Amino acid sequence: MTHEAAAPAGPAAPAAPARYVLFDVDGTLVDAVANQRRVWATWAARHELDPDAVYAVALRTRPMETFAAVAPDLDPHACLAALHELEDEDVRSGTYAAFDGVAELLTALPPGSWGLVTSNYAHRVRGRFDRTGLPVPPVLVDAAAVAEGKPSPVPYLRGAALLGADSARCLVVEDAPSGVRSGLAAGMTVWTVNTPEAHSGAHRHFPTLREAAPAILAFATGGA
Repeated sequence: MTHEAAAPAGPAAPAAPARYVLFDVDGTLVDAVANQRRVWATWAARHELDPDAVYAVALRTRPMETFAAVAPDLDPHACLAALHELEDEDVRSGTYAAFDGVAELLTALPPGSWGLVTSNYAHRVRGRFDRTGLPVPPVLVDAAAVAEGKPSPVPYLRGAALLGADSARCLVVEDAPSGVRSGLAAGMTVWTVNTPEAHSGAHRHFPTLREAAPAILAFATGGA
């Protein structure tokens, strides 16, 4: 009887991430507050609206919802086209930067363990990430990807689904109250960064992203 040699085993498949992280973008990873305020102020001035009042609404809603609230008589699609032009010009010429520690954190996270969930649009996020040298993950849920924006749980649930993750294994990193409510409603752990104090309901708070980075990395690798 002859015995055939066993075929050599192929490379082992990479282990699934222990847990997952979903990041908001503007205000969490990229410092774009001044840019957003300037863009909305320019848009508001064109329609003789109070820029502070408009921006207060824009902070907690997606653009189409903002237009409905602050300018219900205007064509929302025309408003959105004008806003896109202003924001795209800002991506090309505006001055902004990633928060301290972001680049190191994102490159240290295990591949496939993290994604972005933003009320902005994907092409703009990619433009900002390209200018700031940040890596863009395969999972990027933007305003066009979901029917309901934050504070609905839909955006973060969509992000988890694309990662193949259960909500209970996901950490949301946010800076805004609407994002905190969205993550909590999705059944996820929520940490806040880059604000003086935690927003209501957040499980942990860090004054800066740099201070949160070790804990975020530990969460993603199963150490926290």
